[in-house]
Amino acid sequence: MTSTLLIAQIILAIGITIIVLLQKSSSIGLGAYSGSNESVFGAKGPTGFLAKLTFVLAFLFIINTLALGYLYTSANTSSVVDTIVPANNAAIPASPANSTPTEPVAPPAPKNN
Repeated sequence: MTSTLLIAQIILAIGITIIVLLQKSSSIGLGAYSGSNESVFGAKGPTGFLAKLTFVLAFLFIINTLALGYLYTSANTSSVVDTIVPANNAAIPASPANSTPTEPVAPPAPKNN
């Protein structure tokens, strides 16, 4: 499931990039190459269509990003730190298992005669 969403994420990112580059800007950008196709989209040209398509692709991109984040977080319950081995391969010593108390014992109270 996550691999399918990851592939969709890559396709959406490429699609958004292409659609944004096709839109006209103050310096024209790559929109100059789509000048002959303006009559296909209606009287206003591709401006309205490309803006709506950009919004739809961006919305799908955000939803897909949230879904991927949720799936990756719920699937991985362990951390990378759990798998780290010390550089000298030394085992971490266990605590001693003796049952004798380590606290000092108070001396008995003096007897009054």
